[in-house]
Amino acid sequence: MTEKEVFINQQKARTKKFAIDVIKFCDSLKAYKASSVITYQLVKSATSTGANYRAACQARSKNEFFSKICIVVEEVEEASYWLEIIEEAKLSKEKTDLEYLLKEAEELTKIMAKAKASTNNKN
Repeated sequence: MTEKEVFINQQKARTKKFAIDVIKFCDSLKAYKASSVITYQLVKSATSTGANYRAACQARSKNEFFSKICIVVEEVEEASYWLEIIEEAKLSKEKTDLEYLLKEAEELTKIMAKAKASTNNKN
């Protein structure tokens, strides 16, 4: 297996773990009316991050990869937004989990944005 293949597999696993961790975290949110809407949006964007990354990995061209990786960046940024809302609205008692998810979203954003930028520079 090449370094690139190892990296791709690591990112597939990492984005899936991020989605699963978000799903589990959402069960800890305080029960407010707004929590259900935020949970829905957060789970949707977190799971979409991994799903679209996998789609990007199966792209048939650089243009298709670029298009899919742009979606990945958008989705992980949206997940970050919802996590920030949870933090600022104090909807979770799980500060350690929230900090971890915020950090992971930030790191995933950096990785995917770099892939997006390097692909765009090659076109």
